[in-house]
Amino acid sequence: MKKSMGAKTLVYPTPVFIVGTYDREWRANVMTAAWGGICCSRPPCVAVSLRQATYTYGSIMEQEAFTINIPSQDYVKEADFFGIVSGKDRDKFAASGLTPVKSDLVNAPYIKEFPIVLECRLLHVLEIGLHTQFVGEILDVKADKAVIGDDGLIDIEKVKPIAFDLEGKAYHGIGEFVGKAWSIGREVNSHPF
Repeated sequence: MKKSMGAKTLVYPTPVFIVGTYDREWRANVMTAAWGGICCSRPPCVAVSLRQATYTYGSIMEQEAFTINIPSQDYVKEADFFGIVSGKDRDKFAASGLTPVKSDLVNAPYIKEFPIVLECRLLHVLEIGLHTQFVGEILDVKADKAVIGDDGLIDIEKVKPIAFDLEGKAYHGIGEFVGKAWSIGREVNSHPF
């Protein structure tokens, strides 16, 4: 029997996205966000939801662009820091020692040291309640060569992304490989009923 946990913001895994923006003075800023994910295949889009009170909210509205940076486990301290300090009050790049790089395609910075970045053009803004959802069309995904496997694809085990656990107020790494997508499910049909 399952126990009711009530209506809460709970899903597993929850990503750790670092959203990159430029403010009106073209200062590079980043913030950590967990409310987000892929939301469309064609055009390729990612959504991230932010409170209007965040400094990044205003920057996305101003620039109509943002990046989604995927930190590896090696940068969990910086990822957490980006979520507890406001870019309005502090230069997060200077404090963390990480390097902002201007996107080739949009008016937003990305983090050089993080293994994956999505360069996004703002496509839709949806006021939901406490949060506003920003849908960005992914114009390009950039990946460090070190996280690309022999098959030319991004290898999640090399990326070592972070997952967020809201209930436990904790960060976790990814688990082990458990099966090949669009393949392992075929074994279900082989079981007699």
